[in-house]
Amino acid sequence: MASEKESQNSQVHETHSIPADYDKRQDKKLIRKVDFRLIPILTLLYLLSFLDRTNIGNARIIGLAADLNVSPPAYNTSLALYFIAYVVFEVPANVRNRVNIPHLKRFDPQIWLPTLTLLWGIVSVCQGLVTNQAGLFGIRVLLGVTEAGLFPGVIYVFSVYYRRSERSWRVAIFFGGAALAGAFGGILAYAIAKMDGIGGRKGWQWIFIIEGLLTVAISLVAYFLVPTWSYKAKFLTDSERERLLERLRADSDAGDNEKFEWYYVRQAWTDHLCWAYALLFHGFAFVLYSLSLFLPTIIAGLGFQSWQAQLLTIPPNALASLAIWFTVWISSRYNLRAPFIIGAAFVAIVGYIILLTAKTSGGQYVGVHFAAAGVYTGNALLLSWPGENVSGQTKRAIAVAMQITIGDIGAVAGVLIYRPNFSGHHFRKPHIISIGYLVFAAAVAAYLWIWMARENARRDEVLRKLADEKEVKQERNRRAGDRDIYYRYHV
Repeated sequence: MASEKESQNSQVHETHSIPADYDKRQDKKLIRKVDFRLIPILTLLYLLSFLDRTNIGNARIIGLAADLNVSPPAYNTSLALYFIAYVVFEVPANVRNRVNIPHLKRFDPQIWLPTLTLLWGIVSVCQGLVTNQAGLFGIRVLLGVTEAGLFPGVIYVFSVYYRRSERSWRVAIFFGGAALAGAFGGILAYAIAKMDGIGGRKGWQWIFIIEGLLTVAISLVAYFLVPTWSYKAKFLTDSERERLLERLRADSDAGDNEKFEWYYVRQAWTDHLCWAYALLFHGFAFVLYSLSLFLPTIIAGLGFQSWQAQLLTIPPNALASLAIWFTVWISSRYNLRAPFIIGAAFVAIVGYIILLTAKTSGGQYVGVHFAAAGVYTGNALLLSWPGENVSGQTKRAIAVAMQITIGDIGAVAGVLIYRPNFSGHHFRKPHIISIGYLVFAAAVAAYLWIWMARENARRDEVLRKLADEKEVKQERNRRAGDRDIYYRYHV
């Protein structure tokens, strides 16, 4: 009887995590092998994606608007058009990647992701060839369309190689490419701008052309480096592939062959947690894209010349990369997300307060560093959260699509609110609005944290009572997804 009671108690405290024997030395060796194949090339592609969408900020301060006769409000409109196209096309790209629709299986990530990179690289080159405002509007829409599928595609690739607890660190490294893009973008823009007049083209045109050609060149190499689906990955042996799939099946539904049902769509649309993940990203996306796109302008507004502003974007973006990797390493070590997301929001708030209150350019520049570190770190943590906590492939696809759509509406608002007429006052009003968005995001993260922690505790208590009554069931109800009593949220 004692052994039976011990067995029941061990099942009560089980949180549906991976058994210890899935973390053996050979498993760690296998994951390192996967890391070396996936992380470098996918991070590089995202770096290029972020570079090609934000280099317009560098181009603007060296003459783009004047040469194309683009008014300040029209420039903001061109930024917004990118995100509108990005949102519209990222949702079907995300659902296409995740929902099990047979005829879509031909979209192998080994072909799909490099092809997207090639297309937006060509579009980026074309940004340097536009001659008027209408051309700028059209090319920014095309850039949003072609870049839309990369992020959901990569996140889905991660889900078919890594367990839930292993994804946040990889997503953070991947997202760190965004901050590195800002750092590289500054120094590249400074160097390329010196080509002004070569071939009869302006320096800002060469920024788009050279960086676009770089993207095209790397996309061709990516066809040989981006991995295919895990079940047929040639860089793994037969035994390694089987072990990888076994680990996934034991951890979550990533190894399941789930068929599309509207039931799972309704699950997502009626789940308050899915809406909360979306609103959380909405708050952070506002500050992420307004900061990344207007950082050269903000720094130039502190009294620095345009070439100095290009170079001075490097330190805050480099600091943001380091902050991402350090914070997410600690987060993964303690298996916590919410407190670090909230902490990142308040670090960013401190940065904006310094920008608003500092009396010197040097002091305000310090504020830029705090803002960048907090904004980028918070986004790196929250983007992997629904992928870890929403169970059911279709439901997860819809949840991530909701997060992207509602989140990037915040980006549209951000680029429209940072209007040029506010630049004379160092963007004081937009900075105050940014603080409001960050407070909102922190409140949503706190709501998620409290609700999921309480729900985990409630489920533990229910299982204890069932164990006492000898009614503990043996298997999870996959159809219930993350609402099954054996499922535990990562808070």
